[in-house]
Amino acid sequence: QVQLVESGGGLVQAGGSLRLSCAVSGSIFSCIVIGWYRQTPGKQRELVASITIGGITNYPDSVKGRFTISRDNTKNMVYLQTNSLKPEDTGVYYCNCVGGIQFPWGQGTQVTVSS
Repeated sequence: QVQLVESGGGLVQAGGSLRLSCAVSGSIFSCIVIGWYRQTPGKQRELVASITIGGITNYPDSVKGRFTISRDNTKNMVYLQTNSLKPEDTGVYYCNCVGGIQFPWGQGTQVTVSS
């Protein structure tokens, strides 16, 4: 059973940066596409970045140019570099597969951006 453990969140002022990490126990290749999701109260969990096994990335317009997803297949790690953070980026961030079978969600990591 693959387990996902997110870390790296925190409290940051608007304009600041955080680097989030996702440790995948088991093989990262269990996900053909893996992504970072954001959950905010009252909203559905939204996908904010994804990356394929081959390294092709995709972002919604809301974070394009500010967020960068990367993966280290040798370490079974996925990262999300978040720059120029805005208050609306506040939420709990999770990693998981995109499409197909998803694994049990981890505990997530809280990102809070103050204005």
